[in-house]
Amino acid sequence: NESRFTQWAGRGIAGLAVVIAASCATTAPVAGGPEATVKSRAQQRWNALVEGDTKTAYGFFSPGTRATLSLNDFVKGIRIGFWKAVTVDKVDCNTPDRCTVDTTIEYDYRGMRVKTPSRETWIREGSDWWYVRK
Repeated sequence: NESRFTQWAGRGIAGLAVVIAASCATTAPVAGGPEATVKSRAQQRWNALVEGDTKTAYGFFSPGTRATLSLNDFVKGIRIGFWKAVTVDKVDCNTPDRCTVDTTIEYDYRGMRVKTPSRETWIREGSDWWYVRK
């Protein structure tokens, strides 16, 4: 049936476009050097956590972290819905392959919105930047 083939081909092309767009979004460097790239990736990771998208957030872990921490164990160890907003405030890349990221994490505590500073480490491995779990 021609209409089934057309539907199948259309879905395949749409799926391929999504894969290509996703790969470009996660690996393309951002103008402004490593600091801008890390800031963008760190914000994407936190946005995923705030939205409860654990699979996307897990994908920002360094390959070494993912080798020792499964997605299932990662999901078991976090409280989905805890974070209300996160802002990446500052990125310092002290070496060509290591950056420190300062964030402000917002969450509700006893009916009040609380803002807490946090610091995390990102490393360059291969051609991309990855979050390193403490």
